[in-house]
Amino acid sequence: MAHHPIITLTTDFGSNDHFVGVVKGVILDIVPEAQIVDICHSVQAYDVLDGALTVSQAYSYFPSRTVHMVIVDPGVGTARRPILASTEKYHFVAPDNGVLSLVYAREQRMHVRHITADHYFLQPVSKTFHARDIFAPVAAYLAKEVDALKFGEEVQEYVRFSAPKPKVVDGTRLRGVVLKVDRFGNLITNLTPQDAPALFGAGATGFKIVVGSREITEIRNAYAEGAPGEVIGILGSMGFLEIAANRGAAAQLTGAGKGTDVTVILGEAAAAGKGA
Repeated sequence: MAHHPIITLTTDFGSNDHFVGVVKGVILDIVPEAQIVDICHSVQAYDVLDGALTVSQAYSYFPSRTVHMVIVDPGVGTARRPILASTEKYHFVAPDNGVLSLVYAREQRMHVRHITADHYFLQPVSKTFHARDIFAPVAAYLAKEVDALKFGEEVQEYVRFSAPKPKVVDGTRLRGVVLKVDRFGNLITNLTPQDAPALFGAGATGFKIVVGSREITEIRNAYAEGAPGEVIGILGSMGFLEIAANRGAAAQLTGAGKGTDVTVILGEAAAAGKGA
């Protein structure tokens, strides 16, 4: 059976312009047999953290040898470097602005190269569309199994950041933040079962989650377990606490959004109704 290389696309390009189509055209001109998979083109514009979250949740579900192209690039045309990052299973092509940070955090071994082999690029290279002229052709040649060594020298210093971590306020309070709001209005927080095990044990009680205008006292196993208009907590597929509502937008019901504080209050402080 013929091998059909896979290239995925994660961008903030949206669907109103020609950008995504052109990138696909460049790839298919070089490797016509490629299967191109759209992970997401609705990353928040210029939001490198949102791009990092998106690709980190998706990349490992693809077959070995997949090439992941990740373009959230507010620094296009500046001195920021184009990079190629490789694990034992995958290649990633992206700007060196931290958009691969959460992939770096998940992978034990990663080799990062500064892409300098400009004979692989489309010429002339635009100052505003490196996705077309640099990243798409590099991704295509990688899919054709051109050796990663040929694209540039390995670098040790590359841009990376850590996602915001929950903070312990005191013995009864933990403060997190909303990382993103999904299309259903669910609030994806940065709180995990490791951060707040008291929320996720069997029959968990004696806690209060304060976000926006609401106080949540129930953790459910499914969105449909919430009553109409009830705002609940749930452990979502991303591994984070979500604030959700059954067939409703928790963001609207709470008045909260990306960057909003989420405070977990435990024990007697929760029962006493003390504020956050």
